[in-house]
Amino acid sequence: MTVTILDGGMGQELIARTGRATGLWSTQALLEAPETVRAVHDDFFAAGAEIATTDTYAILPDRLETHNIGDSLEHLATLACRIAVEARDAHGSGQVAGSVGPLGFSYQPDKAPPSQEAAEIYAHLAQLHAPYVDIHIAETMASVDQAKGALMGLGVTGKPVWLALTVDDMDGTRLRSGEPLADILPLLKDHAPAAVFVNCSKPEAVSVAIPILMQSGLPVGAYANGFTGITEDFDHIGATVDQLSARTDLDPTAYADFAAKWVADGATLIGGCCEVGPAHIAELKRRFA
Repeated sequence: MTVTILDGGMGQELIARTGRATGLWSTQALLEAPETVRAVHDDFFAAGAEIATTDTYAILPDRLETHNIGDSLEHLATLACRIAVEARDAHGSGQVAGSVGPLGFSYQPDKAPPSQEAAEIYAHLAQLHAPYVDIHIAETMASVDQAKGALMGLGVTGKPVWLALTVDDMDGTRLRSGEPLADILPLLKDHAPAAVFVNCSKPEAVSVAIPILMQSGLPVGAYANGFTGITEDFDHIGATVDQLSARTDLDPTAYADFAAKWVADGATLIGGCCEVGPAHIAELKRRFA
């Protein structure tokens, strides 16, 4: 079985290098130090990643408008995509995945607009990304309706769409909305994304979720985060990721041990989310590729 190695978490890697955690998240680096974004992409490729995920997770209308830079959306999205493409081209191989994050806020699907409204926003973003990316990826979708809006919107360009779902850290059988993860299966059948993932959840929860997603018959992937958990006050646009704490027991070897279970259960696309850096990706590459 061939395993494709994804990259790791852009946002936390940028904070580690710049020392800045702001309400704009990884978008701040595009405004102040785009060369650092390029360096992160370069380092993930050097570690063995085959996919560069664009630094566009938080380049969303509601995020930017809250910080009074809504008119910069097209410029920032295009800049992030160009940087990823340039890194891929310099590396000489690989693909670029155009990321969109959840509207409203991460892990808060009740704050997201209904799927029909969300689809229009995601369609616009997909069209901005499409000239540069090989794949669209909707990340950290926390409810069935949130996932539906992303799939509907990203499907407009005809490029492959990946869907990444975030599950309850204490119960990997449930989305963060509380819905059973299995409730996503009919949506996957209807929209047929090119792959489905579990992302931005504790690796223990990811291990529980993968067998459920394997029932879809689609390629399944996984990229967990390295947080101790999501705090209750991390629930609104403007909240900063320094409110969250990193685990101390998830070094590259420990992370790859979790990934070995995911691969054994059938996952074929493996990477990392927040707090998973180039050293982790290098260990995944050593073990699985």
